[in-house]
Amino acid sequence: MGGRSDSGARLWSGGSCGRTRSRGPPRCGLKSLPPRLLRCSHGRRVHLHHVSAQEDRAAAARGAARHHARLLSGREDRRARRGNVEAGVANKRAILKRYEELSAKFAEDLSPAEMEKVSADFQKTQDTIEAQGLWDLDSQVEHAMDSLRCPPPDQDVGTLSGGERRRVALCRLLLSHPDLLLLDEPTNHLDADSVAWLERHLKEYKGCVVAVTHDRYFLDNAAGWILELDRGFGIPYEGNYSSWLDQKRKRLADEEKQESARQRTLARELEWVRASPRARQAKSKARIEAYERLLAEEPERRERDLEIAIPPGPRLGDVVIEAEKLRKGYGDRLLFDDLTFKLPRGGIVGIIGPNGAGKTTLFRLITGEEKPDAGSLRVGETVKLAYVSQSRDTLTATRTVWEEISDGQEQIDVGGRLRNSRSYAASFNFRGPDQNKKVGDLSGGERNRLHLAKLLKSGGNVLLLDEPTNDLDVDTLRALEEALLDFAGCVVVISHDRWFLDRIATHLLVFEGDSRVRWLEGNYQAYEEQMRKEHGTDWEPHRIKYRPLTRA
Repeated sequence: MGGRSDSGARLWSGGSCGRTRSRGPPRCGLKSLPPRLLRCSHGRRVHLHHVSAQEDRAAAARGAARHHARLLSGREDRRARRGNVEAGVANKRAILKRYEELSAKFAEDLSPAEMEKVSADFQKTQDTIEAQGLWDLDSQVEHAMDSLRCPPPDQDVGTLSGGERRRVALCRLLLSHPDLLLLDEPTNHLDADSVAWLERHLKEYKGCVVAVTHDRYFLDNAAGWILELDRGFGIPYEGNYSSWLDQKRKRLADEEKQESARQRTLARELEWVRASPRARQAKSKARIEAYERLLAEEPERRERDLEIAIPPGPRLGDVVIEAEKLRKGYGDRLLFDDLTFKLPRGGIVGIIGPNGAGKTTLFRLITGEEKPDAGSLRVGETVKLAYVSQSRDTLTATRTVWEEISDGQEQIDVGGRLRNSRSYAASFNFRGPDQNKKVGDLSGGERNRLHLAKLLKSGGNVLLLDEPTNDLDVDTLRALEEALLDFAGCVVVISHDRWFLDRIATHLLVFEGDSRVRWLEGNYQAYEEQMRKEHGTDWEPHRIKYRPLTRA
């Protein structure tokens, strides 16, 4: 530990390596990382070339353009989704076709020499099919498309959303089965059930997998090594995410890095990892019971002790959000029906489910942008909503971080209280020179953090967060978790990040497809346990279905 090295990390056949990032240059080494993964000792620093945010985004765009030009542009844009996925198994189809051609040869009038050659080729082809498991190729393709919840088979790729295209691309890539599989944020746009299937698939994958990801459950369940990128250095660790947490804490102590807030959040997450499921559930219930204590705490204490501090809103009354037999659909599709739930004060509700199931639609109903087709939705009189959508379009590229948050004012209104604008920016981990960065030069994670800071300064007491963890590094994810747990109010959050939901959620709303939504007390782990009780250990995701929309 502690020494510097210019080598990369050795990759073994059948191994899996996850990459995560702590503080340092935005998305440091993301695109230049794979060629450097050659040789390295466990726990030793690896020097990595510092790529600026602007250079890195340009390189990412060039790489993405090359990849998608091959997959989605030109002739392939006109092909149906099934044709795009089938391109990933073209070589395997060719082997099966060759087998059929050789089988037909046996019916021909062949000379002894020709028969011997055909028999040898036939046996070789049959051995290849056996070795690669191609006899059930059709069912493999259907299973992968079903598990990744790909869109309908006859749908044009050119009409797909970004998330649907990504799932089609991932499905095609997995079915092509390369020796070295490089995955850049593979869990983005996947719902929690599909991510769980992907983890199981990669654990049985015969080749080598390198994944760039901030999905901590994915790292915990699928990774055999972690390569942490920290301020221009790469530090490899053998083990999964839980192991990395423990080893990293020891390394920070060894290097005498006394960053107290960071040390505390690391220790709290490690304590949570080691806790039993029953203890985790008890902590979720304690969060609701602690609402009055959180509300009474001085805002200055929160700002001092947390890396991200969310300003509190006014006191909540007894009614927060209550839904009774809620129903909503579009055209001939019924998104959800008979949806009933009651959000308690201090509750943190995680919303999970496939894309297109109606999660964001529920947010639009809560904010009043849309009306339900049937049922009632009651928002309490004391509720002050703060809605943070996925869109970052409201950010101005030419402004600095401080200007974007403050509009150039030294004092700003934060939840009805005057705050120094630079102090408020620092409460979202924009300190010193970071406040003078141009918005256009920020990484995806920094833009997300800025978006949160800008929209949360209204001081809402009920936060609606739509995929707030996208593009955040693990340190910022951990800081956001601590901020939400310490927030004196309620939170409703759409997220596919299971680790995030396990740490913060007191309740879940699960959009299960077929127009059903399940409300349950507990976190994601509690939901998994419930599903295994109902469906057994072989429980797997399927493509989303909708009930026909029939209006009363």
